[in-house]
Amino acid sequence: MPRIRLSVDLVLLLGSALTLMAGGACVALGMGTLGRALWVAGASPVLLALTISIGKALFERRAGVDILAWLAIGLALALGETLAAAVIALMVASGRALEQYAQRRARREMTALLSRAPRVAMRLEDGQWQPVALDAVHPGDRLLVRSGDCAAVDGTLTDAAQLDESMLTGESAIVLRQAGQSVRSGVVNAGSPFEMVAGARAQDSTYAGIVRMVEAAQRERGPSARLADRYGAFFVLLSLMLAGGSWWATGELARALAVLVVATPCPLILGVPVAIVSGISNCAKRGMLIKGGGALERLAQASILFFDKTGTLTGGRARLASIHCAPNTRPDAVLRFAASLAQASGHVISEALTLAARERGIGLLAPSAVEETAGAGLRGQVDGANVAIGSFAYVSSLAASAPWSEDLLRDIGYEGGAAVFVAVDGEMIGAVRLADQLRMDTPRALRLLRREGIDRLVMLTGDRDDVAQSVGAMLGVTEVRAEQTPADKLHAIEAARRDGVVIMVGDGVNDAPALAAADVGVAMGARGAAASAEAADAVLLVDRLDRLVDGVRIARRARRIAVQCVVMGMGLSAGAMIAAALGWLPPVAGAMLQEAIDVLVIVNALRAARFHRAAPARELANIDAERLKAEHAALAPVLEQIRALADDLPELDGAGVANALTALNDALDRRLLPHERADDEQVYPRLAPLLGGDDPLAAMSSAHREIYGMARRLKQMAGNIGAAGPTLGQVRDAQRLLYGLEAVVRLHCAQEEELFHAVDAYA
Repeated sequence: MPRIRLSVDLVLLLGSALTLMAGGACVALGMGTLGRALWVAGASPVLLALTISIGKALFERRAGVDILAWLAIGLALALGETLAAAVIALMVASGRALEQYAQRRARREMTALLSRAPRVAMRLEDGQWQPVALDAVHPGDRLLVRSGDCAAVDGTLTDAAQLDESMLTGESAIVLRQAGQSVRSGVVNAGSPFEMVAGARAQDSTYAGIVRMVEAAQRERGPSARLADRYGAFFVLLSLMLAGGSWWATGELARALAVLVVATPCPLILGVPVAIVSGISNCAKRGMLIKGGGALERLAQASILFFDKTGTLTGGRARLASIHCAPNTRPDAVLRFAASLAQASGHVISEALTLAARERGIGLLAPSAVEETAGAGLRGQVDGANVAIGSFAYVSSLAASAPWSEDLLRDIGYEGGAAVFVAVDGEMIGAVRLADQLRMDTPRALRLLRREGIDRLVMLTGDRDDVAQSVGAMLGVTEVRAEQTPADKLHAIEAARRDGVVIMVGDGVNDAPALAAADVGVAMGARGAAASAEAADAVLLVDRLDRLVDGVRIARRARRIAVQCVVMGMGLSAGAMIAAALGWLPPVAGAMLQEAIDVLVIVNALRAARFHRAAPARELANIDAERLKAEHAALAPVLEQIRALADDLPELDGAGVANALTALNDALDRRLLPHERADDEQVYPRLAPLLGGDDPLAAMSSAHREIYGMARRLKQMAGNIGAAGPTLGQVRDAQRLLYGLEAVVRLHCAQEEELFHAVDAYA
């Protein structure tokens, strides 16, 4: 249908333009009768098209503002003003063609999402890869994704893959995914062919859900368009009254024709939908899919933000927080045993262990004779040793509990999270603490949302109150509501709507009622037909809360431009109508003026399709944010070594203290200090121009100097230990320095990662 409409509009435009020029040439050559006949021939098809448009609008119970153009052409033909009729017809045809072009350009991002939808999948059948229809793919099928092809369904990688996820996320960088990681339908294979295991049917996969939401967004007429219709109905009445009044006052029907000409067509009907659809398309380009113009307008007016904690402020998955070891046991050894055995399990905790080991570059061993107890743990053999991992109750039933385990369990009770205890050959050697960590972009996103006018930030969570209050304090939210059931969340949203326009951000099925009740429900990440995505008004296609900031900015700009179109269109047209009613503007000149007004309004509306971020792209700085984050992950064993030495220092003898400090100083010289110097000498100089100011990274460089100074003092302490061993005072000073060094480095790394993440957001 869009192609047919565009073809008809193009024919009308070409026909009206050619007949207008041909008629003018005939009149100039003295063939007036033929020229006027050509003008009538050019205006008549446009009059017929307007009749069809008006009938369709009335059938849909919308204001048929095209009636003004219809009356103008019809009245001009009735009065014998064939030139005016031809000019008006050309104006109407060009306006329709321009609107189609503007709408097509405004929708281009959403249209691109639909046009790239995968059509077939390569499935392994009888030892051969066969193309099959998407409907034939079932969970568990083994699929091949060739170079340049889209993943047809959601699933799990069996090979490493280089993926272009820009179609879903707006991220232009190629992403490397490892075997065992999930892959979403719609991503493009940017490297060698890879295999995957289907995890969902095509209709339940990510891309199918996106296609459904895009189609719904394209079908919906935004309230701005409906608002324009209401204004249009008033404008039609005003135009008819002004035209009739000028005819009644002067007795000149040509005055009425002139008024109708400059009121045709109402430019706000063209400009407002273009601005709104441009905003929706721009949001899709930035990784936020908005289901309709209504949601975009409400998003632009929002002042209250509710958000779930797990999966929204946090990553929604367990991540390595720390490793606790028995004396004389290295953290890498604990993680190697745990992750090696975890390879045999598909549990999310097992995936977190294996990913943590890969991030640290720890080679894993193949497990054997694995037995899994659901909800408790695993046991089996790794490198000839009997290994057990799991909950404290499970592991302690297979090995003697360690003295440090009670302290760890108490800390977990305070701070939340979970711990995987590890036993080898009947001895509990350590535990891996896992936590659902805050998303890197969360603090920055909340700061930017406050700057955009969101003055009330409320965190909703089902967690215990002490854990929730701790997270809320770190983020500086306005209000924290803990131990919330889905019904509690729903009631909180309904109560807040009395105070302003409410956004609710969530990701789980239990968030669906609150998402549906909010003025704007925003789901984190598209997950096919997930209840949260289906209930939401908008979906963040990439799990980054800072994309909501982009959405709010785009929505407010689009709405502001739409309002400008209303004011501009009605104001200019009203002024022209008054001039025509006073006899200052004849019909032909009025038609040309109205065409200029239409073009001006639509060009203004298309400004909503442009969105320039406040900061430059990361490519300008040549910053590889992922590599820098990986370097920080590689420093984790050094930080654990610092903490372990600080804890164990009072228990060591003189020789043990000296040897441990020497080993630590060697690790600092080889790994930590070179990394900090490289940041100061190579990374910061490239970042500084992007941030502005004379020395924007002075505070970060000061942290480097503090780290250098603490490392130097640690060497001096080690050198001052006498043959008899350290004194009690020296042990205490060393402990304080070690704890301080660990805290400073961890804080500094977190600050750098947030900075790198912010730069990465501008890709």
